[in-house]
Amino acid sequence: MALDLFAGIPVTDYATALPWYERFFGAEPSFLPNEIEAVWEVAEHRYVYIVQDPKRAGHALVFSYVEDLDERVAALAGRGIEPAERETFGGGVVKVIYRDAEGNEISYGGTGT
Repeated sequence: MALDLFAGIPVTDYATALPWYERFFGAEPSFLPNEIEAVWEVAEHRYVYIVQDPKRAGHALVFSYVEDLDERVAALAGRGIEPAERETFGGGVVKVIYRDAEGNEISYGGTGT
């Protein structure tokens, strides 16, 4: 059975949030379902989307465990986005946390330096 996974990030103002997320993902959205949503396919059948929803804005938590953590962190830095926090766990596992202007948290985990 196929499974498509969508992780939503509510934002106060779609037009204001969109440029930051385009920088974060390093691309324009994969598709735009309507005037207040943008969707990025981050892996096959796995999507992250922003949606204008002021009542819920600032409370999202999205985490992805990746094989190329150091490369992703470097690419984000190259686009002017720096981590808000970095946590190190046993076995060389690292979690790198990013936050948008509203406090929504997007983080990557993996083995890294």
